[in-house]
Amino acid sequence: MRHALITAGAKGLGRKVTEMLLEKGYSVTVNYRSDETAVKSLQEKYAHLSERLQFVKGDVTRKDDLYRLVDQAFERFGRIDFLINNAGPYIFERKKLADYDEDEWYEMIEGNLSAVFHLFKKTIPIMRKQRFGRIITYGFQGAASAPGWLHRSAFGAAKVGLVSLTKTIAVEEAEYGITANMICPGNIVGDMKEATIADSRKIKDDMTPIGRSGTGEDIARVVAFLCEENSDMITGTVIEVTGGLDVIHRYR
Repeated sequence: MRHALITAGAKGLGRKVTEMLLEKGYSVTVNYRSDETAVKSLQEKYAHLSERLQFVKGDVTRKDDLYRLVDQAFERFGRIDFLINNAGPYIFERKKLADYDEDEWYEMIEGNLSAVFHLFKKTIPIMRKQRFGRIITYGFQGAASAPGWLHRSAFGAAKVGLVSLTKTIAVEEAEYGITANMICPGNIVGDMKEATIADSRKIKDDMTPIGRSGTGEDIARVVAFLCEENSDMITGTVIEVTGGLDVIHRYR
């Protein structure tokens, strides 16, 4: 049985990914930072699949927590097939780079870029031995072209760096049957993060060209597809799931 490790997989976009992977028949280790209520909700919903599901508390900005996460996933399930880097700290306040303090800068870099490096370093020996692995990172619309992003400087810088990192991993690890791809969600906010596509079709979204908001299910479908055995031809790719919305230029 394939095993997935997902960061921030108890709520938001990550919850829908966790649910889809469980429904596909995989086992899942879910990292979460603090939301015990979200964990309890998932445990109750999937009580019948408890042998395929475990939760590990930890902060993705702390290397020791990430190492412990990988250790516990491997100890329980004996393999790690999918590394899904769903967690991504974000500063919602809109302000210029000059107004960021050092702690905010390092939180963005550690949580969005360094965390992937630490998890990669711990999981890659396992995946190489298996001769199979799927590494999935998250970016933002346009990240592949390294655009400037007004008021999102630190987050944007970390994610643009992650584009190059993801593509490099794809090239370096291909010989071991390991792929690495980035998914770039559109403007998925609030309840839409845990919504289904059917839910979103009921609400018209004039800002998104296709006419509906993106949802957690949209992202989960792409993650599940990339995890398939026959998706090995897709690697080093940045996939935008935006409904045609130009996310970074909305406020200019």
